[in-house]
Amino acid sequence: MALVCSISHEVPEHPVVSPSSNHVFEKRLIEKYIAENGVDPISQEPLTVEQLIDIKVSPLVKPRPPTATSIPAILKILQDEWDACMLHSFTLRQQLQTARQELSHALYQHDAACRVVARLTKEVTAAREALATLKPHAVPGMAPIPGALPPGAAAQPPVPEPMEAAEGGPAGMTDEIIQKLQEKANLLTAERKKRGKNVPKELLPSDDIRVFKPKASHPGLHSSSIPGILSLDLQAADTNKVLTGGADKNAVVFNKESEQVIAVLKGHTKKVTNVIYHPTEDVVFTSSPDTTIRIWIVANASCTQTINAHDAPVTGLSLHATGDYLLSCSEDKHWAFSDIATGRVLTKVADESVSSALTCAQFHPDGLIFGTGTDDSIIKIWNLKERTNVANFPGHSGPITALAFSENGYYLATAADDAVIKLWDLRKLKNFKNISLDDRYEVKSLTFDQSGTYLAVAGSDVRVYLCKQWQDLCIFSDHTDIATGVRFGNHASFLASTGMDRNLKFFGL
Repeated sequence: MALVCSISHEVPEHPVVSPSSNHVFEKRLIEKYIAENGVDPISQEPLTVEQLIDIKVSPLVKPRPPTATSIPAILKILQDEWDACMLHSFTLRQQLQTARQELSHALYQHDAACRVVARLTKEVTAAREALATLKPHAVPGMAPIPGALPPGAAAQPPVPEPMEAAEGGPAGMTDEIIQKLQEKANLLTAERKKRGKNVPKELLPSDDIRVFKPKASHPGLHSSSIPGILSLDLQAADTNKVLTGGADKNAVVFNKESEQVIAVLKGHTKKVTNVIYHPTEDVVFTSSPDTTIRIWIVANASCTQTINAHDAPVTGLSLHATGDYLLSCSEDKHWAFSDIATGRVLTKVADESVSSALTCAQFHPDGLIFGTGTDDSIIKIWNLKERTNVANFPGHSGPITALAFSENGYYLATAADDAVIKLWDLRKLKNFKNISLDDRYEVKSLTFDQSGTYLAVAGSDVRVYLCKQWQDLCIFSDHTDIATGVRFGNHASFLASTGMDRNLKFFGL
């Protein structure tokens, strides 16, 4: 039975009993009454606070007042409790977001600290090795100065000399070249941040890409006796200029607008597997299993330089963003960086961590890093200035057949003989999306458009994906044999593809 205060007639929170009247009171109320009157409110006999006796009872839930039993009052109570719950949830989300940001910042600082420590360790080791190779110059009549070499310096293993130091070897990357690469990268990064805020107005929308149709087909560019076009590129400044490499050992420059062959480049002794059109000049680059890389002037179809950077078939070719240097890779397990003005190899690096050939290579849009694919399914990311392997992306099965960096600088698309296209986030160094293709689908070429909005794939067919959503917009099965190359026209206004059926095809509105 609940106790009731004799003054307020409500259940007391702190009940006490008066020894004078034996009535129960709320302690707060009776103390106030005694302070004002000095008597028991029931018996009117003298009473002091000290005489009150505390009653120990179990906590009781006060009944709701009658006003809280109506439907509107109940709804208001429920609404208040819901609002309090949502506010608590919002507060927890804010705290979680803050904790995530703090953790991200801490991880970034930790990563930066690790890089600094690694660089300092490398510099210290190099300094010790340099000291170890010095010979103390003794003055006649004087003993050698103790402590001239640090303790244990002589026991340090020698630092391997870079290949460019060898007589007759690569010329070497000078400080001027490295500074030039860095300045170009800084400029491109700044431009990309400006462009990244808005999609170019001239870019063809995805709804138009969906309705692309075959517009033209040109089967007569290469020899019919040895059929097959193996590679394709367009000039960035004028995408009407098309470059193809064929199994007939020739490269062909073709004008899409006039539908005329501009030049036939002859000189390789084996098929032409990689071609690049200089983005602003009428200069093209080709490579072949004959181990050579050739630089051509389109105007007179002449070879101006032959770069002998490799001892085995050249499998990958990429032009640096400056337009002055070439990256190449080969079955000899080396990648090389060459100056196109002189035809000299500036540096050549062996990937000692793998026992298989390199299958493809591609520069990042900034030009300070690049990726290579290997025959044993690994994608490797390299730092050009340091000439070091900075990240590896495993996960494919089969030789890597193609890779492409997005113009936004964040995404890398890769393909292998496993019918899967993998998308990698270079900021987090992880695979964030897999596009599974049909069983036994062969991917031979990947390319992003100049804005990084679309990804095109050439292989068992030709198809285009919308980036971020990664949904396919169109699929073309017009080639009668495997498609080997695909490129976007200016602002994705058309799509060009080549195949082993000896056809150069264009798709558009």
